[in-house]
Amino acid sequence: MSRVSRACAGRRRGQTGTVAKPPKLKVYRTPIGFHDAYVAAPSQKAALAAWGTDANLFARGVAEEVTDPVLIEEPLARPGEVVKRLRGSAAEQFAALPPDRPKAKRKPAEPDEAPSPKPAARREPPPKPKPDRARLDEAEQALAQAERRHRADTKALAEREAELARERRALADRQQAESAKLQSAVEQARAAYDRALEQWRR
Repeated sequence: MSRVSRACAGRRRGQTGTVAKPPKLKVYRTPIGFHDAYVAAPSQKAALAAWGTDANLFARGVAEEVTDPVLIEEPLARPGEVVKRLRGSAAEQFAALPPDRPKAKRKPAEPDEAPSPKPAARREPPPKPKPDRARLDEAEQALAQAERRHRADTKALAEREAELARERRALADRQQAESAKLQSAVEQARAAYDRALEQWRR
């Protein structure tokens, strides 16, 4: 368990052992190498602790809060745990590497050695264009909209079910009261009939 997870767990329990309401979590992101490191934490300080740094990355502008529903889903499911995601393609990562060190000068050839022919300069291919993620953005947006609509439909159905349950209880109460009243009337009528029948037989 990370320090953020233990801190969150500790704040949920008071001195009397009762469970307190858990703090609201936010999702923060900072770049680490070729990855983006996400963490769900109750504060920026807790996020910095989860990343293992004492520097205020938020003040430096290298850390930020994330609200995209697709990006925050996994970190919220694993609060306090650092979730790394690869940033960019392999071609972009190789392009970001520092240039190679200059090679050591070759020892001049001895007088009796013929100079070796220089290899032809190899022309580097142009970098590939970055793939268009418009379709991915559109698909992610459609998914987020569908999930919001599903939650609204489920909530409306739950409200209808609760209303039907209340109507069912009210109907049962009315039916029970009416049945009890009619049963009392039946018993009274039967008693009166039995008395009249007894007098008729005498």
